[in-house]
Amino acid sequence: MGKPDYPTLREAIKVWARIGLLSFGGPAGQIAMMHKILVEERKWLGEKRFLHALNYCMLLPGPEAQQLAVYIGWLMHRTFGGIVAGVLFVLPGVIAIMAVSWIYAIWGNVGIVAALFFGLKAAVLAIVVQAVIRIGRRALKNRAMLMIATTAFIAIFAFEAPFPLIILVSGLIGFAGARANIPAFRDGGGHGKIGSVQVADADTLLGDESPDHTRVNRSWAFRISAILLGLWLVPVAVLFLVLGPANVFSQIAGFFSVMAVVTFGGAYAVLAYVAQEAVQNFGWLAPGEMLDGLGMAETTPGPLIMVTQFVGFMGALREAGTLSPLIAGTLGGLLTTWVTFTPCFLWIFLGAPFIERLRDNHQLAAALTAITAAVVGVILNLAVWFGLHVVFAELTLVTGYGLDLMVPVLESVNSAAAVLTVLALLAVFRFRVGTIAVLALCAGLGGVFNLTGIL
Repeated sequence: MGKPDYPTLREAIKVWARIGLLSFGGPAGQIAMMHKILVEERKWLGEKRFLHALNYCMLLPGPEAQQLAVYIGWLMHRTFGGIVAGVLFVLPGVIAIMAVSWIYAIWGNVGIVAALFFGLKAAVLAIVVQAVIRIGRRALKNRAMLMIATTAFIAIFAFEAPFPLIILVSGLIGFAGARANIPAFRDGGGHGKIGSVQVADADTLLGDESPDHTRVNRSWAFRISAILLGLWLVPVAVLFLVLGPANVFSQIAGFFSVMAVVTFGGAYAVLAYVAQEAVQNFGWLAPGEMLDGLGMAETTPGPLIMVTQFVGFMGALREAGTLSPLIAGTLGGLLTTWVTFTPCFLWIFLGAPFIERLRDNHQLAAALTAITAAVVGVILNLAVWFGLHVVFAELTLVTGYGLDLMVPVLESVNSAAAVLTVLALLAVFRFRVGTIAVLALCAGLGGVFNLTGIL
């Protein structure tokens, strides 16, 4: 079987548009869908090439699925191909989240709308629990990985250890373990499956040879880095200089720019940290509203981290100043998206040429393995954090001996929320209902509860 003809940019644009419109289900589902279209259907690249790109993207801060699209687009059609792939991957989500944010801001307090989002919270909790189990089965291959995951959970849940520190320490442990030839780290971090797809070699367009444009070119790397750094950081600097650091737009630009640098491990891993800062530190939204936003991101195309656009929208909406609240919210949401996703192109265009030369590097693979194990613990923290705020109306803070622990007030349990959560968990784990169907079911039950007076 011969290799297929090289796809034109026009063909690639159509495929990336299709991928962007179909990118539901969180990062795992998006990566599996990309694999199905690009590797199985189109045969534009092989399994090993796909996994090599994915492993690099997993080590980067930010949404790995979108970065994977940029990487593959760059492999096939240089810088412009990467830009097209990355933009088309997130554009449907940007439009959808903005539309839903307007609806939420205008009608969110209406009983039936609030009830729909009430139901979505239970579904989101079940989906996050499913993510913990799904990733845990793949990542916790031995006792060392289980210990890393457990330690990460305790560190962030009970002691509020900084998330970037957890990721850094875990990566160093994996790297050192591989260098010391410790058996638990010896096999590195190679992924045997993408979703439910077993990896295998294929006769594809992008085989083992790297295209000429992927060779390291320091002059090109300097130019593209300068351009992208300017596009990313110049607007942030202007906001700080013109509006001052206390302005909500400056806070949004600064906070999410920092998140773009330190958010390792994918959307689920970082959402707990974003939620805690947005709710407890900045006061941009309430815990229940963060869950509403996550429900929006789960039900619309694009990376799950698009929930940050809703966070920025609500923060600017409530501190609009002289602007119309909805206009301020729109600007805040778009600003959040800009500083969140612009750095993704920088990481790929700057690092990918070097990574192309580092295939089969076992020490990097082992660092990825350890980071992925730590991410399991961090996602478990997200599941517990969401669960406490969904099921209980009141939480109390327990401190001492370094602990900083939120404990539920048992008498404040919300019976309707508990019932919906149990039903969502049964739908996901017992009956294997898909993500969109579970979200629709729980939202519908929330509406029923409202109409029947239960809520």
